Amino acid sequence: MEDAGLPKSTHFLAIQDIEDAVVLKLVDLACKVLNIWLVQAADAFGDYWVNDYAAKIYKAYYRRANSAKEMLLNMNDVHKEVTSSIKNAHPPKFEYEWKDDHTLIMTYHSERGLIDFLVGLIKGVGKYFKENLEVKKLGNTVVEIVFS
Repeated sequence: MEDAGLPKSTHFLAIQDIEDAVVLKLVDLACKVLNIWLVQAADAFGDYWVNDYAAKIYKAYYRRANSAKEMLLNMNDVHKEVTSSIKNAHPPKFEYEWKDDHTLIMTYHSERGLIDFLVGLIKGVGKYFKENLEVKKLGNTVVEIVFS
């Protein structure tokens, strides 16, 4: 925290809007300390966020979905509801296109450029629902998800 220019005792709340630069600086420092790549950090974050942190705080949203597919297809509505009371919140928006019966193309719309975190979060959703998803980043705004 101190290396990022923050007090050591800093705590972030789920209802807080945190500047992207601060978050990215913390992620960059964590990668250096842990000697891991950004993609590895994003996967670890996605797993933790979906399966530990958010699963406790946002139980009602989890109950709305019976599968990874349902959870992912509801994310625009979930983000809209969750961030409605957060000042200056700019949640990502998604477009969905089915390539075939098992393959979803998810287009990520956000100025934040956090596509690697989206990939990690999607993998976390698959783990939560005990589904083997194949997740592939196709570009800076597009992810392919194969549901088995």
